Amino acid sequence: MAIKTRAYSMDGKREMTIDEFKRWLKKFDDDKDGRISRDELANAIRVSNGGWFTRRKSKRLIRSVDANGSGFIDDNEIKNLAEFAEKHLNVRILHW
Repeated sequence: MAIKTRAYSMDGKREMTIDEFKRWLKKFDDDKDGRISRDELANAIRVSNGGWFTRRKSKRLIRSVDANGSGFIDDNEIKNLAEFAEKHLNVRILHW
């Protein structure tokens, strides 16, 4: 379930708004609790990159996004996650 958008920038990055990014994340809420856990996010990262992120590497990177250490990505951490996506997932988030 790769990140799909209609727009690409000149440098080939997929462009999406923060709302589109949040909707994409919700697809990985496997237990439908309305939150994205570290494991669910690790799965999203692996899937969006064709599996080239190892589970161990994705969990380590996610710890840097989960600033409060709760094990879930909440609305206050979305900016961290968007920055992570821009750096590692070939995405550009529009309309900050």
